[in-house]
Amino acid sequence: MEQSRNLAQLVALLLGLLGCLGALARDSEFQHHRYEDMVRAMFAVQNECPYITRIYSIGRSVEGRHLYVLEFSDNPGIHEALEPEFKYVGNMHGNEVLGRELLIQLCAFLCQEYRAGNHRIQQLIHDTRIHILPSMNPDGYEVAARQVRLTRGPEFNGYLVGRGNAREMDLNRNFPDLNALMYYYEKTSGRNHHLPLPDNWEQQVEPETMAVIKWMQNYNFVLSANLHGGAVVANYPFDKSRDPRIRGRVTSAASPDDKIFKKLAKAYSYAHSWMHEGWNCGDYFEEGITNGASWYSLSKGMQDFNYLSTNCFEITLELSCDKFPPESALPREWLGNREALVSYIEQVHHGIKGMVYDENNNPIGNAEVAVSGINHDVTSGPEGDYYRLLLPGTYTVTATAPGYHPSTSTVTVGPAEAIQLHFYLKSAPKHNLNTKHHHSKKNLSSTKVPTRLGPR
Repeated sequence: MEQSRNLAQLVALLLGLLGCLGALARDSEFQHHRYEDMVRAMFAVQNECPYITRIYSIGRSVEGRHLYVLEFSDNPGIHEALEPEFKYVGNMHGNEVLGRELLIQLCAFLCQEYRAGNHRIQQLIHDTRIHILPSMNPDGYEVAARQVRLTRGPEFNGYLVGRGNAREMDLNRNFPDLNALMYYYEKTSGRNHHLPLPDNWEQQVEPETMAVIKWMQNYNFVLSANLHGGAVVANYPFDKSRDPRIRGRVTSAASPDDKIFKKLAKAYSYAHSWMHEGWNCGDYFEEGITNGASWYSLSKGMQDFNYLSTNCFEITLELSCDKFPPESALPREWLGNREALVSYIEQVHHGIKGMVYDENNNPIGNAEVAVSGINHDVTSGPEGDYYRLLLPGTYTVTATAPGYHPSTSTVTVGPAEAIQLHFYLKSAPKHNLNTKHHHSKKNLSSTKVPTRLGPR
C-alpha cells in the first residue's frame, strides 16, 4: 500500500511538472504576443523558475498597461555586492516587434536551460542580476498589431504606425538632452558623468520614459542594450553629432569610451549569425556595427542618456529589416540572435570591479572612480561596489569621495573575468578638503530633433 501511494505521488508530481513545461512552451512559442499573451508568458516563466526569477512593474503606459520586468538572479529582488546589474529593453518603438519576441524567448530559454543544468546559464544567473523589459511601449505595439491584422500581413504595415506611444510621441526622442551639456563641458573641463537633469525634466517626458528613467536611478546598471528593428546593425554612442550644422556629410561622434563601445557592439554582431557580414537591408555597415552619429544624428535618445546620466553603458541593436516580421520568420531570427543575446550579457563581467571602503571598512557610496586617459568616471553604488568596463591593458585608477584622501592604484586587465580592485580611503582634515566645482543645472538649448525617423 505504501509503495503504491508513493508511486501515485511520483506520477502526480511528474504530470504536474510536464504540465508546467507544456504551459511554458505554449506561452513562449514562436508567435506574436499581444499584451495579455506577453504577460501570461512572463508569469509562466516565473512560475516555472520561481527561485531564480521575479516579476515587477516599473510603471504604467499612457493607457495604463504595466511595464513589466522579469528579473533573473540566484537571489531575486536583492542586489549583491560585486554582482553587476544588466538590462535588456525591447519594443521601445511599438511597431518594431522582433526584440519583444526575442526577449520573451530569452526568458523561457534562461529558465529552461537553468533547470536542465546548463552550466554556462547557471553561472550567468548566479553571477549576474539580469533585468528584461520585453516591451517599453505596449500601447504602440497594440496599435501596430491591430494594423497588421486589418491589413492581413506585416508587409502592409505602415512604416510609422504604432511607432510612438498612445500620444504618438517617439520615446527615443523623449529623454532629456544631455549631449549638448556634455559637449559644452568637454570644452570647459566640466563634469564628465552623471550630468544634472533639467529642473523641469519630469514635465517634459512621457510616462514610459519617466518609468525607465526612475528605473535607471533605482538600479546601478552596468551594461544594457535596447532592441529595435528596421535595419541589422549594432549601434553605439554617441547618437548625437557634436556639430549638427554640418550638412551633406556624416561625422562620427566618439564617446570617451569609444573603444570599449566598439568592442561591445562587435561582441553582439559577431555572435549573431549574419549581422557581422555587414550587408543587410540594402545597407552596408563594416563588421555590422556603427557609431550612431556617423549613421545619422539623433537627439534625446535613450542610449546616450544611459551613458551621460548613469553608470550604464548601452548600445542599440537593430535586429531585422522587417519591423513587424511574420511569425514564420521568428524561429530563424531566434536562432540567429540566441547566442548573441547570451554573449552580450557576459560582457558585463569584463574590466575591473571592487569595493570602496573607508579606513574602518565601511562601504562608501557615490565615490567617483576615474581611469587615467578616459574622460568618463563611474560611481560606486549605495553598497560601495563599483564596476568599470575596460579593454585588456594596464590602467591607473583613482577613487575619490568628499571628506577623504584620494587613493590611486595601477591594475592590469586581462581578457577574462573582471579584476577585483578595492580602495580604502582615509579621512582628510576638513581644512585640506578640495571642494569640486559642480556646474549648475543649466538647461542648454539643444539642436532640433532630426526630421528623419530611422529605425532608432
